[in-house]
Amino acid sequence: MTSLPLGEARRYGGVARALHWITAILVLVAFIYGPGGSEERVYSAAREFDRRLHETLGLTVFCISFVRLAWRLSEHAPSLPAMPRWMTFASRAVQGSLYVLLFAVPLTAILGAWLEGHALTWLGGDIAPWIGESHALGAALAEIHGWLGDAILWLAGLHAVAALYHHFVRRDGVLRSMLPGRG
Repeated sequence: MTSLPLGEARRYGGVARALHWITAILVLVAFIYGPGGSEERVYSAAREFDRRLHETLGLTVFCISFVRLAWRLSEHAPSLPAMPRWMTFASRAVQGSLYVLLFAVPLTAILGAWLEGHALTWLGGDIAPWIGESHALGAALAEIHGWLGDAILWLAGLHAVAALYHHFVRRDGVLRSMLPGRG
Protein backbone atom coordinates (compact mmCIF):
# COMPACT_ATOMS: atom_id res chain seq x y z
CA MET A 1 0.00 0.00 0.00
CA THR A 2 1.43 3.29 -1.03
CA SER A 3 0.82 6.91 -0.22
CA LEU A 4 -2.42 8.31 -1.49
CA PRO A 5 -2.13 10.17 -4.80
CA LEU A 6 -3.92 13.49 -4.98
CA GLY A 7 -7.57 13.15 -5.95
CA GLU A 8 -7.83 9.38 -5.37
CA ALA A 9 -10.71 8.12 -3.23
CA ARG A 10 -9.80 7.72 0.42
CA ARG A 11 -12.71 5.42 1.24
CA TYR A 12 -14.10 2.06 0.29
CA GLY A 13 -17.26 2.23 -1.79
CA GLY A 14 -20.67 2.15 -0.19
CA VAL A 15 -21.33 -1.48 -1.09
CA ALA A 16 -18.01 -2.64 0.39
CA ARG A 17 -18.63 -0.66 3.58
CA ALA A 18 -22.18 -1.99 3.91
CA LEU A 19 -21.06 -5.60 3.38
CA HIS A 20 -18.25 -5.12 5.93
CA TRP A 21 -20.51 -3.79 8.69
CA ILE A 22 -23.38 -6.19 7.98
CA THR A 23 -20.92 -9.08 8.18
CA ALA A 24 -19.39 -7.77 11.41
CA ILE A 25 -22.79 -7.39 13.07
CA LEU A 26 -24.03 -10.80 11.90
CA VAL A 27 -20.84 -12.54 13.09
CA LEU A 28 -21.10 -10.89 16.51
CA VAL A 29 -24.80 -11.72 16.95
CA ALA A 30 -24.24 -15.28 15.70
CA PHE A 31 -21.45 -15.67 18.27
CA ILE A 32 -23.69 -14.36 21.06
CA TYR A 33 -26.51 -16.75 20.13
CA GLY A 34 -24.25 -19.74 19.50
CA PRO A 35 -25.57 -22.42 21.86
CA GLY A 36 -22.12 -24.06 22.17
CA GLY A 37 -21.28 -27.16 24.12
CA SER A 38 -22.19 -30.78 23.66
CA GLU A 39 -24.45 -32.05 20.90
CA GLU A 40 -27.15 -32.75 23.52
CA ARG A 41 -26.98 -29.13 24.71
CA VAL A 42 -26.89 -27.60 21.23
CA TYR A 43 -29.90 -29.61 20.04
CA SER A 44 -31.89 -29.42 23.28
CA ALA A 45 -35.40 -27.96 23.25
CA ALA A 46 -34.22 -25.20 25.61
CA ARG A 47 -31.66 -24.02 23.02
CA GLU A 48 -33.87 -24.40 19.92
CA PHE A 49 -34.36 -20.66 19.30
CA ASP A 50 -30.68 -19.84 19.85
CA ARG A 51 -29.52 -22.67 17.59
CA ARG A 52 -31.95 -21.78 14.81
CA LEU A 53 -30.99 -18.09 14.95
CA HIS A 54 -27.28 -18.96 15.11
CA GLU A 55 -27.57 -21.24 12.06
CA THR A 56 -29.57 -18.68 10.08
CA LEU A 57 -27.07 -15.94 10.86
CA GLY A 58 -24.10 -18.20 10.11
CA LEU A 59 -25.48 -19.33 6.76
CA THR A 60 -26.29 -15.72 5.91
CA VAL A 61 -22.69 -14.74 6.71
CA PHE A 62 -21.52 -17.60 4.48
CA CYS A 63 -23.62 -16.31 1.55
CA ILE A 64 -22.63 -12.69 2.13
CA SER A 65 -18.98 -13.75 2.23
CA PHE A 66 -19.21 -14.95 -1.38
CA VAL A 67 -20.69 -11.58 -2.36
CA ARG A 68 -17.99 -9.76 -0.36
CA LEU A 69 -15.21 -11.72 -1.97
CA ALA A 70 -16.58 -11.15 -5.47
CA TRP A 71 -17.04 -7.45 -4.73
CA ARG A 72 -13.54 -7.20 -3.25
CA LEU A 73 -12.04 -8.80 -6.36
CA SER A 74 -13.93 -6.45 -8.67
CA GLU A 75 -13.61 -3.15 -6.80
CA HIS A 76 -10.29 -1.46 -6.12
CA ALA A 77 -9.56 -0.76 -2.48
CA PRO A 78 -8.52 2.79 -1.74
CA SER A 79 -4.83 3.49 -1.44
CA LEU A 80 -3.96 3.83 2.19
CA PRO A 81 -1.38 6.05 3.82
CA ALA A 82 2.23 4.91 3.85
CA MET A 83 2.92 2.47 6.66
CA PRO A 84 5.90 0.49 7.85
CA ARG A 85 6.32 -2.79 5.97
CA TRP A 86 5.37 -4.86 9.03
CA MET A 87 2.05 -3.01 9.35
CA THR A 88 1.21 -3.63 5.72
CA PHE A 89 2.09 -7.31 6.13
CA ALA A 90 0.07 -7.58 9.37
CA SER A 91 -2.90 -5.83 7.77
CA ARG A 92 -2.93 -8.18 4.80
CA ALA A 93 -2.44 -11.24 7.01
CA VAL A 94 -5.32 -10.30 9.30
CA GLN A 95 -7.65 -9.42 6.41
CA GLY A 96 -6.77 -12.64 4.59
CA SER A 97 -7.27 -14.68 7.75
CA LEU A 98 -10.64 -13.06 8.37
CA TYR A 99 -11.76 -13.95 4.85
CA VAL A 100 -10.60 -17.55 5.33
CA LEU A 101 -12.49 -17.73 8.63
CA LEU A 102 -15.65 -16.24 7.08
CA PHE A 103 -15.76 -19.38 4.94
CA ALA A 104 -14.21 -21.94 7.32
CA VAL A 105 -16.47 -21.20 10.29
CA PRO A 106 -19.75 -21.84 8.44
CA LEU A 107 -18.31 -24.74 6.44
CA THR A 108 -17.26 -26.59 9.60
CA ALA A 109 -20.71 -25.97 11.05
CA ILE A 110 -22.52 -27.19 7.95
CA LEU A 111 -20.41 -30.30 7.56
CA GLY A 112 -20.38 -31.00 11.31
CA ALA A 113 -24.15 -30.79 11.62
CA TRP A 114 -24.81 -32.86 8.51
CA LEU A 115 -22.28 -35.51 9.46
CA GLU A 116 -23.98 -35.75 12.86
CA GLY A 117 -27.28 -36.23 11.03
CA HIS A 118 -28.84 -32.84 11.78
CA ALA A 119 -30.61 -30.51 9.38
CA LEU A 120 -29.66 -26.84 9.27
CA THR A 121 -32.01 -23.92 9.71
CA TRP A 122 -31.96 -21.02 7.30
CA LEU A 123 -34.60 -18.32 7.17
CA GLY A 124 -37.10 -20.52 8.98
CA GLY A 125 -36.70 -23.59 6.78
CA ASP A 126 -34.65 -26.70 7.31
CA ILE A 127 -31.92 -27.93 4.96
CA ALA A 128 -31.60 -31.69 5.29
CA PRO A 129 -28.11 -33.24 5.22
CA TRP A 130 -26.61 -33.58 1.74
CA ILE A 131 -24.00 -36.09 2.91
CA GLY A 132 -24.04 -39.38 4.76
CA GLU A 133 -23.68 -39.61 8.49
CA SER A 134 -20.30 -40.01 10.17
CA HIS A 135 -21.00 -38.98 13.73
CA ALA A 136 -17.42 -38.97 15.05
CA LEU A 137 -16.18 -36.82 12.17
CA GLY A 138 -19.17 -34.50 12.57
CA ALA A 139 -18.46 -34.09 16.29
CA ALA A 140 -14.81 -33.30 15.54
CA LEU A 141 -15.84 -30.68 12.97
CA ALA A 142 -18.34 -29.20 15.42
CA GLU A 143 -15.52 -28.81 17.94
CA ILE A 144 -13.29 -27.19 15.30
CA HIS A 145 -16.20 -24.89 14.46
CA GLY A 146 -16.23 -23.70 18.06
CA TRP A 147 -12.49 -22.99 18.02
CA LEU A 148 -12.74 -21.16 14.71
CA GLY A 149 -15.72 -19.17 15.99
CA ASP A 150 -13.60 -18.00 18.93
CA ALA A 151 -10.69 -17.27 16.57
CA ILE A 152 -12.76 -15.07 14.25
CA LEU A 153 -13.96 -13.00 17.18
CA TRP A 154 -10.43 -12.56 18.58
CA LEU A 155 -9.07 -11.68 15.16
CA ALA A 156 -11.92 -9.25 14.48
CA GLY A 157 -11.20 -7.67 17.86
CA LEU A 158 -7.53 -7.28 16.92
CA HIS A 159 -8.65 -5.79 13.60
CA ALA A 160 -10.85 -3.28 15.46
CA VAL A 161 -8.05 -2.34 17.89
CA ALA A 162 -5.71 -1.76 14.93
CA ALA A 163 -8.33 0.45 13.28
CA LEU A 164 -8.67 2.47 16.49
CA TYR A 165 -4.88 2.77 16.70
CA HIS A 166 -4.80 4.13 13.17
CA HIS A 167 -7.57 6.59 14.01
CA PHE A 168 -6.43 7.91 17.37
CA VAL A 169 -2.64 7.46 17.28
CA ARG A 170 -1.57 7.60 13.63
CA ARG A 171 -4.53 9.78 12.54
CA ASP A 172 -4.13 8.45 9.01
CA GLY A 173 -7.69 7.90 7.81
CA VAL A 174 -7.59 4.08 7.78
CA LEU A 175 -10.66 3.77 10.02
CA ARG A 176 -12.52 6.53 8.16
CA SER A 177 -12.03 4.60 4.93
CA MET A 178 -14.47 1.93 6.17
CA LEU A 179 -16.85 3.94 8.36
CA PRO A 180 -20.48 4.16 7.23
CA GLY A 181 -21.85 7.45 5.97
CA ARG A 182 -20.56 10.05 3.61
CA GLY A 183 -17.27 10.62 5.41
